[in-house]
Amino acid sequence: MAEGLILAARGSLEQRVEALEQEGYVFFPGVLSGEEVAELRCAIDRLEARPEEYDRHTNPETHGFLNKSINNVFNRDSVFLSFLDRPDVIDVVEAAHGPDCHVIGMTAWMTGPGRPDQGIHVDWQPLELPEDVMDDPRVEVPVYISTVHYYLDDLYEALGPTQFIPGSHRAGRVPATGESAWRGVEPRSIICSAGDAVLFRCEVWHRGTANTSDRVRYLLQVHYAQRMITQKFPPYLNRFRFDPVILSRATDRQRRLLGEHVQGNYD
Repeated sequence: MAEGLILAARGSLEQRVEALEQEGYVFFPGVLSGEEVAELRCAIDRLEARPEEYDRHTNPETHGFLNKSINNVFNRDSVFLSFLDRPDVIDVVEAAHGPDCHVIGMTAWMTGPGRPDQGIHVDWQPLELPEDVMDDPRVEVPVYISTVHYYLDDLYEALGPTQFIPGSHRAGRVPATGESAWRGVEPRSIICSAGDAVLFRCEVWHRGTANTSDRVRYLLQVHYAQRMITQKFPPYLNRFRFDPVILSRATDRQRRLLGEHVQGNYD
């Protein structure tokens, strides 16, 4: 059984930002109430896949397991708007990426029994540097992209928790094919409660694990970036359109996170 990831709550904004920069992730316990968890799960159940938006919805009969992954969910139901700028989480995001940062994606994800292990991977490696350079304390690579996972189940090993290799963002490279540890550190499972959240940077080595239970795992993930990194709202070539009713309910901060920026360089 994999060792559990250390999930220590940080008391201040400064400590949370430091954890994101130095350890690669920061834990937020109990950010959602039981009612919010239930509401989100019901909202995810209602979503229907749109292939033109790169959504996926496979079923066990044809694919071996349920895999429902829906993009742009902020644009599908107003219940998701508040997860653009969840208190405490958004403070760390803005401190890491700057006050003009934005959301580059929001995905609801359901994975059913039979889902296999993923390989260890990074979501994006913005630059590669030798490890001896990365070991130099003077080298501080900015947080280019971060992702927050809102966990909507009480997680245990059989349900297929996310696994991280803490500190692996300082490898300065992507994991090689078949590589399963970094400097002797094996992947560690995020064993937490429904309503907890983890924010992590894109270079952390991680994976989803096999769902060997008889239940479906629910997850909401939100991706953030510096403004200069493009948003990922398919379909592309100007075919994506915001739902005007949902957009009318967004706050000024939420509209900025969705892309309503003041004029800047390259505009």
